[in-house]
Amino acid sequence: MTSYVALLRGVNLVGRSSLKMAELKVIAEELGLTSVRTYIASGNLLFRSKESEEKLRRMLEKALREHMGKDVGVTLRTPAELDATVRANPFTDVAGNAVQVFFLNEMPPEDLLETIRNRADDERIATGAREVFVAYGERGIGRSRLRIPAAEAGTARNMNTVRKLAQLARETR
Repeated sequence: MTSYVALLRGVNLVGRSSLKMAELKVIAEELGLTSVRTYIASGNLLFRSKESEEKLRRMLEKALREHMGKDVGVTLRTPAELDATVRANPFTDVAGNAVQVFFLNEMPPEDLLETIRNRADDERIATGAREVFVAYGERGIGRSRLRIPAAEAGTARNMNTVRKLAQLARETR
């Protein structure tokens, strides 16, 4: 059995894609996942399974599509991968709530930095194994106009949430 964290894209954003975490937990349990729990209302699901990452991702996306009537992207990470993401954060000089990690299902493209649009002078960007790290400048996350086309298929969490998910994932038995 392997522990996983599923990161759902675009659920519980203001005015759209509402999904109660209790419903997400039931969906996961109906799929046969064990040790199921959620963390905050932004689509973070912790569980254990014998299935492969790819099979789990497809299962969850299908069940969510059936439940919500729309596609919901899912990205999975193991506790070790989340720990590696925390260690790889190149912006440790920035508050955790001002650093976003965009989780992708594949490696970021080599030309990622050339495709970025609307970048403010004080916004810093770096790539990881299957992540993109962004340290937002003075405008902050909420007012930034930054666009990273390659990250649009993924889902983002701030570094404080990533640290907490890594801790919870290590505890999932």
